[in-house]
Amino acid sequence: MRILVVAAPLLGHLFPLMPLARVLRDAGHDVLAATAGDALAARQNGIEIEDVAPGFDFGRIARRIMLRHPLLARAELAGDGGLRGVSRIFGAVNDELADGVVALADRWQPELVICEPLAASGALAAARRGVPLVLHENSLFNGPELIAATRIAGTLGRHGAAALPPAATTLTIGPPSVVGAREGLPMRCEPFSGGGAVPDWLAQPPARPRILVSRSTVNGPGENPMAAVVAAAPEVDAEIVLVRPDGKTASRVLLENVRTVDWVPINDVLPTCAAVVHHGGAGSIFGAFAAGLPQLVTPGAGDRKFNAGLVSARGAGLAVPAKRITAADLTRLITDDALASAAGEVKAEMAAMPAPAELVPTLEALVATDRS
Repeated sequence: MRILVVAAPLLGHLFPLMPLARVLRDAGHDVLAATAGDALAARQNGIEIEDVAPGFDFGRIARRIMLRHPLLARAELAGDGGLRGVSRIFGAVNDELADGVVALADRWQPELVICEPLAASGALAAARRGVPLVLHENSLFNGPELIAATRIAGTLGRHGAAALPPAATTLTIGPPSVVGAREGLPMRCEPFSGGGAVPDWLAQPPARPRILVSRSTVNGPGENPMAAVVAAAPEVDAEIVLVRPDGKTASRVLLENVRTVDWVPINDVLPTCAAVVHHGGAGSIFGAFAAGLPQLVTPGAGDRKFNAGLVSARGAGLAVPAKRITAADLTRLITDDALASAAGEVKAEMAAMPAPAELVPTLEALVATDRS
């Protein structure tokens, strides 16, 4: 069968959908992903990806929305915007994607559409084609609530649709002990960070605990933890590895226990680590969960404050503002047995969820039922 996978034009939105896309391809199905912008960097990972909005610029859209709604912008930067900011920003994003996604669906004629909650244009394409829609969560937010909040009334009207269709099913990836009980089909999140080589030194277990420090590709004010981590490093008995350090940090003379590395497939490196420090993106959180590692999450703009709160509330990590990270925080991250125990529990909980390959027969049955 032909399966169209639709993601918002950001790498962190498409990567979580890749494991399911790949097992569907391996099961013999034709799989095509539709996205744009930064997410096109996911090419060369075994799934064909169509650019449905050439020249797409996410930053331009976000700036326009924030300038028009300054109070909302302030709340969004503080991580207090809830769904208000995301509904406007991704409503505008999907308005730019919709024509291309619908045209692709009309040309390619998929029999099943899988989209993530902030890719409502995928749901629109499913409605236009009259084929089943599967909603694939890719964050800690409730997927149905997220797609329902996206402001796309004008986009729907332009394409002759009164409303988005209900999903035939929702694939839920959040561990229930972290996000609570959810309706839909649980599916294990298999963190995906693309290909690439891991340096020999980073592939080997270190002599002392290794703390991996990463930052977002879409940083906002005050969200980069690297400067504070480097400042605290002299008092921490650990090897600290900075992934893609910003220019200012990389230009500093670093201590013996601080090393740097360019882009690497982070999830391949995590088994050699004792803990992770990151900006609070869902992909980073799920990666640490799957590896069973305590994590320090810096609350920030968008969903990052929400995500950090969930990790902290579960006891599987710490929520500390980027500029306030101390040596005591980093030391606790690698020595606190309670953090390690909670992180291990979440790892086991995720491992017990059905793997993406186990969901393939269910998705095949959806299409078979629709055909009949």
